[in-house]
Amino acid sequence: MNIVILGSGNAATHFGQAFQELGHRIVQIYSKTKANADALAFALHCPSTDQLSQLQRDADLYLIAVSDQAIPTLVETIPQDINGIVVHCSGATDLDVLKRFKNAGVIYPPQSLSKSKTIDFSAIPFCVEGNNEGNTAALLQLAGTFSTHSIYCNSKQRLAIHLSSVMVNNFSNILYQFAYELLEEHNLSFDLVRPIILETAEKVQNHVPITVQTGPAIRGDEATQQKHLKFISNKPDLQQIYQLLSQQITKRK
Repeated sequence: MNIVILGSGNAATHFGQAFQELGHRIVQIYSKTKANADALAFALHCPSTDQLSQLQRDADLYLIAVSDQAIPTLVETIPQDINGIVVHCSGATDLDVLKRFKNAGVIYPPQSLSKSKTIDFSAIPFCVEGNNEGNTAALLQLAGTFSTHSIYCNSKQRLAIHLSSVMVNNFSNILYQFAYELLEEHNLSFDLVRPIILETAEKVQNHVPITVQTGPAIRGDEATQQKHLKFISNKPDLQQIYQLLSQQITKRK
């Protein structure tokens, strides 16, 4: 396929590299910041532009890989006389945002993407949606070249996956930070809890999370919970989080 990528950040970089590794041809990079467009274009050996009026019109696929907030504005300014399928890769943005295009869809990998970290797309599920059966089939076929875990998801299902990803990734990470700060305050290393982080992550690969829940809340150990709350009495935000999460664990006993 001949592919135009609109964006130059983490998602654009990883998709661009993956497309090329699969034998596709990146024919152009667009970014509103010329220097960013040039940098990614240099890495992918293709032309770049910061002018949508100069967008190539005859590509097979136009991948929008910008922030969720930027998608609607960008979509409204993309020329309508392009011939290929216009897709975005956002989990929280409806397919309907692309309704001005005859051929449109979504190809969303529920994964945190950073330029500095190599990603194995073959291990990631891809969530695909097209604005008609033909485009859905074409995008599922394309996603299948990345990963055998590709599935069809409508916009509501994709949002559920995106929200779940925020819970298990972003929310868990801020809890790690709370733990880091608590340990640091008492001259202890975060390395002390890294093994239990890995142990918990490994357990949920093969079990429903609540079935491997441990800790004082699931045991009904109120004495320990009160001791914990007293220990962080100078941290009301952390106390509130501790109580809310403990209540949710207790409800599922």
